[in-house]
Amino acid sequence: MTVLSVIGARPQFVKAAVVSHAIRGMGIEEILVHTGQHYDERMSQVFFDELGIPRPDVNLEVGSGSHAVQTGGMMTALESLISKGKRPDWVLVYGDTNSTIAAALVAAKLHIPVAHVEAGLRSFNRRMPEEINRIVTDRLSRLLFCPTQTAVDHLASEGITEGVLMSGDVMLDATLHFAGLAAKRVPLADVTSLAAGSYHVSTVHRAENTDDPGRMAAILTALGRLSKPVLLPAHPRVRKLLGEVPANIHVREPATYLELLTLVRNADRVFTDSGGLQKEAVWLGRPCVTLRDETEWVETQAGGWNRVVGADVESIVRAELQIPEGEAPDFGRPDVGSSASTRIAQALIG
Repeated sequence: MTVLSVIGARPQFVKAAVVSHAIRGMGIEEILVHTGQHYDERMSQVFFDELGIPRPDVNLEVGSGSHAVQTGGMMTALESLISKGKRPDWVLVYGDTNSTIAAALVAAKLHIPVAHVEAGLRSFNRRMPEEINRIVTDRLSRLLFCPTQTAVDHLASEGITEGVLMSGDVMLDATLHFAGLAAKRVPLADVTSLAAGSYHVSTVHRAENTDDPGRMAAILTALGRLSKPVLLPAHPRVRKLLGEVPANIHVREPATYLELLTLVRNADRVFTDSGGLQKEAVWLGRPCVTLRDETEWVETQAGGWNRVVGADVESIVRAELQIPEGEAPDFGRPDVGSSASTRIAQALIG
């Protein structure tokens, strides 16, 4: 059996680290394709080196551009690659990026079955490009690997029940594994001079924030009013948009995955618009404040561990002082046995 795995953005590199290990451990041949959607050294190559991900067999080097330009470039390159090479039994895609929708469309038109990791997520906000990507990919997929029962229920409400598996969340596999690795390899003093618990971590990258100057300004104003310093690792594209920032916001280069896990685990709390970081914060026992108007990961909100506040200045500032109740929610585990990554590999074999 041959699986063509398509990745292109840093959250997908993390997921592929654990899923590729499980796939190859079961004797499945994997062709790993990097679309080049994230091409900055700190956003791409360092992840492969740090996480022990197999080197991509192919890098399409598509790079940046509008959604149409980027997705079209990926589709053209993927169609050529698949048509000229060994025909895979499955095309495996992750999440909700342009890399995902491009690979799903190409595979479907070439009559190759698609398997979608993180199927069934919904924000119910179709202004988000990610929402469009995930809805279309789910419609094109033969196997739909859902991280939570909520995702399974979303698919059922849309009439999708065949090929659906509550696999559990591969990001939980990755977080549990790599957090231990980060604790050994990346001490806090190596990534910041600030003491544990004395700072917050923030990331802002989604178009709904970065493409809206009013929202971006409000978020920066709110972060500037927090009582603790805010470490803000930022993609080069985002750094260009920030302009002058308040003194307590420390803008820095994008963190590697192990560096970010160390920063999050030692932070007071996390302020983010990232879906993955919402989960990682809660799994690591850190309260999260989500800088969006909704979240796909409703499980994180139990006990106030994740507060969804949008870009409202007062709500963001108030959230710094709100204390969650009880233990952090435990979610994303498979409904039966094993790990999410192993369940996915087993399902591909059939």
